[in-house]
Amino acid sequence: MIQDIAPYKFDNQYHELEPRDEDTVCLFAGSTILMHTEDDSVELPKYADFKAESQLYKFRYLFSIDENRFFLASPLDRLQKGTFSSEQIDSKVHDEFESELDGFKYMGISSIRAIGLKHIRFALSVAYHLYVWYRDNRYCGRCGCELSPMKKERGLVCDSCGNMVFPKIAPATIIAVTDGDRLVLTKYKGRSYHNYALVAGYVEIGETIEECVIREVKEEVGLDVANVSYYKSQPWGFSGTLLAGFFCELVGDDKIKRQEDELAEAVWMKASEIDLKNDGVSLTYEMIEKFVKEHNK
Repeated sequence: MIQDIAPYKFDNQYHELEPRDEDTVCLFAGSTILMHTEDDSVELPKYADFKAESQLYKFRYLFSIDENRFFLASPLDRLQKGTFSSEQIDSKVHDEFESELDGFKYMGISSIRAIGLKHIRFALSVAYHLYVWYRDNRYCGRCGCELSPMKKERGLVCDSCGNMVFPKIAPATIIAVTDGDRLVLTKYKGRSYHNYALVAGYVEIGETIEECVIREVKEEVGLDVANVSYYKSQPWGFSGTLLAGFFCELVGDDKIKRQEDELAEAVWMKASEIDLKNDGVSLTYEMIEKFVKEHNK
């Protein structure tokens, strides 16, 4: 999956650091990132590329992978806005965002999923998660004053009322609904991602993750399930979530009642009919592959 980057080592401990010429810089606009791609390779700007105009940006240390340090660049001369939301993003070039550097273009954030270097793919997904959090938390939600970065840990603090804000991580579920050798596959509605997926949804306040599984299945496809079993989890920076994968079994009527405002399609499909390649990125496709292998022995 996207976080499986061994033998590279990811170090997300926060430090107050100043960028060096060789450090990697992540510059986002909306749901795009500034980079240069060619085939499966990707080139990201270095601090040296910004050095002549470094006074126009704020640079924040994000994390390191081995000796490669990543920084977030935030323009000081304009308000950063969110132009797309969550998975409703694409991989095309967005010329509406003017590139600050020759040879680099703003690419839709989902283009990260096709990058051949797994450690870079993961790094940019985490960088995007942190960019969205910094962008959307400039002011205190308690008193409205501007927030300041903490010195010793990754967090923001209000100097006026003392309110502390830490990176937002939303728990969500990925759910494989099974009935023998059949699996429920869905397609999202109104998104640029058109491939098959599994039932999914965010955990609501006051419910357990297991209760979320049962509720989301009922809401999205109208089915009752039991024998909910946990599989594994995955950080998913594209939507700021921590995904928890579950398998569960149909109980009762197998007629699907699709939630039409959320899903364009929801179908039962036999393992022998599923022809989806594990992309090595998502928990969803690893779970589908696991189901297919177990029933196609």
